[in-house]
Amino acid sequence: MQFYLDKFRPGDPEVLEPNPNPAALADTDALPTEVDVLIVGCGPAGLTLAAQLSRFPDIKTRIVEQKAGPLQIGQADGIACRSMEMFQAFAMRERVEREAYWVNETAFWKPSAERPGEIVRSGVIQDVEDGIAPYPHVIINQARVHEFFLDIMARSPNRLVPNYNRRFVGLDVGAEAVTARIERIDEAHKGQIETVRARYVVGADGARSSVREALGFKLVGDYANQAWGVMDVLAVTDFPDIRKKCLIQSEREGNVLVIPREGGYMLRIYVEMDKLAENERVTSRAITLDDIVRAAQRIFKPYAFEAKSVSWWSVYEVGQRITDHFDDASPTRERDPRVFIMGDACHTHSAKAGQGLNVSVQDAFNLGWKLAAVLEQRAPSSLLSTYSSERRAIAQNLIDFDREWSGMMAAPLKSPETPHGVDPADLQAYFVQQGRYTAGVVTRYARSALTGGVEHQELARGFEVGTRFHSAPVVRLADAKAIELIETMEADGRFRLIAFADRGDPTAAGSKIRALCDFVSRTLAPRFTPRGADIDAVFDLRAVFQQGHRALALEAMPPLLRPAKGPLGLIDYEKLFCPHLKSGVDIFDLRGVDRDRGALVVVRPDQYVAHVLPLDGHAELAAYFAGFLTAAL
Repeated sequence: MQFYLDKFRPGDPEVLEPNPNPAALADTDALPTEVDVLIVGCGPAGLTLAAQLSRFPDIKTRIVEQKAGPLQIGQADGIACRSMEMFQAFAMRERVEREAYWVNETAFWKPSAERPGEIVRSGVIQDVEDGIAPYPHVIINQARVHEFFLDIMARSPNRLVPNYNRRFVGLDVGAEAVTARIERIDEAHKGQIETVRARYVVGADGARSSVREALGFKLVGDYANQAWGVMDVLAVTDFPDIRKKCLIQSEREGNVLVIPREGGYMLRIYVEMDKLAENERVTSRAITLDDIVRAAQRIFKPYAFEAKSVSWWSVYEVGQRITDHFDDASPTRERDPRVFIMGDACHTHSAKAGQGLNVSVQDAFNLGWKLAAVLEQRAPSSLLSTYSSERRAIAQNLIDFDREWSGMMAAPLKSPETPHGVDPADLQAYFVQQGRYTAGVVTRYARSALTGGVEHQELARGFEVGTRFHSAPVVRLADAKAIELIETMEADGRFRLIAFADRGDPTAAGSKIRALCDFVSRTLAPRFTPRGADIDAVFDLRAVFQQGHRALALEAMPPLLRPAKGPLGLIDYEKLFCPHLKSGVDIFDLRGVDRDRGALVVVRPDQYVAHVLPLDGHAELAAYFAGFLTAAL
């Protein structure tokens, strides 16, 4: 984190200077009559989007929530490795890591062949394979993740605070704006209707989304006729793997998924309950907490299981549903979208793969930087159409995966009587096979204006175009600090240009690195960077050299790699990196970067690889950005 660019300020540097314009502050009880973005819903998707937009003082954002206050007990508590990378962009990853349960191993249990009615361990595997991500898979109360986002919003220049006790009741989409009607439901103002004119409205209000209903969209899909109970429980048990994630198949009593929770004592346990008849809903069974506990006790045999305290429990039926549209644009795209839906508002599925929160925050991260680019006039409004085209495909992949995985989890044990059941070895093999999917690292965006071709992929084989940027350790040249390269990619709406140098001397007059810096500083940046902004306000160029950090002279580097910034013209020393040779991990080898030719890796603001180009591919670089950015005024 960098700060003190304009002056020294005592206190917490993450509390940013308030916007000097009082009308921009977003911590008022009353909603303004006009905003740029109105977000409906304070779930993980809504808060991620609000936190992203709060980074932009000139964008007027408000977020409303029907509940009376922040979430206290969460339900979507699994945080995938990819989400941890995203949390790093918001400077909250370390807070999550410090408090969370780390999922290190997963144990598999099956019926005992020698002792009918009892279970026996069939295998233990590493939960996430080595090398696919720099950060762990963790479990933490969803409400704490919400708190971290709320802190970011409250510390932002506009002091963005949600307006609670607000029910969305309707909208009208006009040619230039959307008029939303919000009903106050707090006792002091009950029934009062607030009318807000917004350039964009985003529905992040869950599976029963009122915004989705106002658009006339429906969640389409089916139920799997499976009832499951879930509880967060403090329990006493002699089950030996109780502090590992466990998948348990019993012979006749159903299956259990054990998820240890943060704090060292609590567990989340998913328990298979009754099979449901066709078109039957789970509410008709009147399943109680005692029913869930007794079912768990039967499955855990021969081990004892005594529930001492249950902080939350629920019963749900497995289903997978998705909407046809994630925005309000017509199918012919006669106009650009103005209303969007995210997260559970447009896709729902079971909880057992732990993808709900993770896919929802990725929806928001995808949309947030695009809204900011359009509202700051750095891109045309047509850019917003890419949100639906990119994220709906990802949601459909999730639905397909969840249907198969939840079906396997609920299938009976394979036997002569149930030949279509699932063998424990097959369940474990499928879990391993899908490990990268559940870690969140297999998303690949198709070729588009935002995603380039693969003509130059051989220059950097480990940074696959369309996939998330696969980080690796590096050493910062200026101060010899070892960091993950992804730690340079904040949620600030900028594109990263990561230049991996060739073997030559980067300080030489004719080096490819120097020529690239000259092109970016003299041609690319002036074309797209607003007048008066820092040279790296749109394109954050950073270089990774092949030499060790003690073999290079910082002062000889091109000016763009140590630019003067801010009102005082201070030098940014954090743009130059070298391999982490002390650890024996060389990013060039690890990610298959061509040492002779080098490579330029273009990374989107949401940390996805947009293009791989030669270091001297200046014309291709300019053409890529000209495809969707607007020239600066």
